[in-house]
Amino acid sequence: MTGMDSSAAAPSDPREPRGADPRTDPAGTGDPAPGAQGTPAHPHRSGRPGEPLVVLEGVQKHFGDLHVLRDIDLTVGAGEVVVVIGPSGSGKSTLCRAINRLETIESGTITVDGRPLPAEGKALAALRADVGMVFQSFNLFAHKTILDNVTLGPIKVRGVGKTEARERAMALLDRVGVAHQASKYPAQLSGGQQQRVAIARSLAMDPKVMLFDEPTSALDPEMINEVLDVMTSLADSGMTMIVVTHEMGFARRAADRVVFMADGQIVEQAAPEEFFTHPRSERARDFLGKILTH
Repeated sequence: MTGMDSSAAAPSDPREPRGADPRTDPAGTGDPAPGAQGTPAHPHRSGRPGEPLVVLEGVQKHFGDLHVLRDIDLTVGAGEVVVVIGPSGSGKSTLCRAINRLETIESGTITVDGRPLPAEGKALAALRADVGMVFQSFNLFAHKTILDNVTLGPIKVRGVGKTEARERAMALLDRVGVAHQASKYPAQLSGGQQQRVAIARSLAMDPKVMLFDEPTSALDPEMINEVLDVMTSLADSGMTMIVVTHEMGFARRAADRVVFMADGQIVEQAAPEEFFTHPRSERARDFLGKILTH
């Protein structure tokens, strides 16, 4: 796979945070967590997140009697990689899907780049063009070639010319290591290759933020790393990412911040090294004790 190109979204100029910032001071103590401010988790990236890009405040959601999102407050800065982990049924995927309104919320607010989520229509379609989403299942069009899958969105939604869209698509397919598969159909590719195509398809829309909803959970074990390697490289390029995953190695390696959810709530959030070595809550300690010892 070739190196990341310069067309990836880059973090905006960082602004000095005022007061306790949950992105850099998750405990609200006034002291930055390891991996924030003075001791960046990833020295090759900016030491601070940029301007707030995705902001959730007081978000509530029920499925019948089940309270799946309980008073969620979360701010993700431009260029920040936030990995959301937690036990099954904790609300992680619902949170991810709510950010581009694949799931509606009952109360609270969600803004992307300063704009509230539109309810429907062209405004919602425009927002979804700015918020890339990679699902557990690859959701590629089976009757279209790999190249056509990647060019469809830019041509139909962004109004990009066919020649420009094809050139951009080939560059992105090369970037994720599957340019040689451009003329094939999804069924002719492995699961890992299809997921990399899905990432290229999202990147083709030049999104401001990318959401990943357990992107490796449907893959065979030997295919997982090839997708995680692409995601790590994407994170290093400065893309804003919110990733729901059970891959703890990826969370520790690529995240700027780990958000731990349980029972529909954000229980704690911290830089990865702090979270994995010194979790503050009993619920997080129990979760890590079960998954890191098996």
